[in-house]
Amino acid sequence: MAKPGHTADKAGKFLAEAVLGSYRLIALSLLLLSALLGYSEEINEAHYTDAVVRYGHFALGRLHEYAVVSASTDSGRKLHFELPAGLVFEDLKPRIVSLAAGAKPLLLTIVSGRDGGARLMLLRQEGDKLVPAAQSEPIGTAMRWLNPVAVADLDGDGMVELAAVITPHIGGTLKIFRLEGERLIEIASLGDFSNHVYGSAELGLSTVLEIAGRMILVVPDSSRRRLRFIAFSNGRLVELGSYPLDQPLNSALKPLADGRIEIAASPQAMVIDLKKIVR
Repeated sequence: MAKPGHTADKAGKFLAEAVLGSYRLIALSLLLLSALLGYSEEINEAHYTDAVVRYGHFALGRLHEYAVVSASTDSGRKLHFELPAGLVFEDLKPRIVSLAAGAKPLLLTIVSGRDGGARLMLLRQEGDKLVPAAQSEPIGTAMRWLNPVAVADLDGDGMVELAAVITPHIGGTLKIFRLEGERLIEIASLGDFSNHVYGSAELGLSTVLEIAGRMILVVPDSSRRRLRFIAFSNGRLVELGSYPLDQPLNSALKPLADGRIEIAASPQAMVIDLKKIVR
């Protein structure tokens, strides 16, 4: 005759297997229902992990160079991508972006290495992992960095562009990129910009906002003493106006309603109405 304890163990094991089987059945049913309803899993959170010192540029301060991107999807799936030993993510946080209406989100990152400095890299989900989707050409020199400005349809043609200031610490160039296959291709540029202070973790010294249906890039000049208002039109970057500052900008720009931007931090906290400036 079976001992009472042995019988209880068997009953507990049977109950646990029954519960596990029920969970599996529910999960399978949810997957089938999602497929029938056309559900598409999407990335909804991402961050960098594994701080490293193997590159050592530290444009954003120490310990802001990383080896790994980790992300989560809206279904709870965990995704990861690790760079090879010669490269780092020289960035604070991956940006979740979409390059077309209805397209699945991608991750926009900044990758740097001794083989050519910084570049933009897009990552996409492939099953249970992240993989490179596209990247720009490296700057060409190690210890040279870039800071994104915006990801938006800048000229109203239905195609999303990526704007970034290349080498903001040494006389930067505002460049516009567009996705073509697995490459981010430069399609326009304009000189004399800076949207970052070397060693600072503040990346928001530039922004984009809409005025009367037109997208305007707001980016400081290379001295950060003048805000320049730039439009991308007919394949060219065109300056529409500017606004002088009493001292170099070192705090974030915040877009407000009705074509205004705010410099929130003192000592030069203010609100600027671009509608009264841009041509």
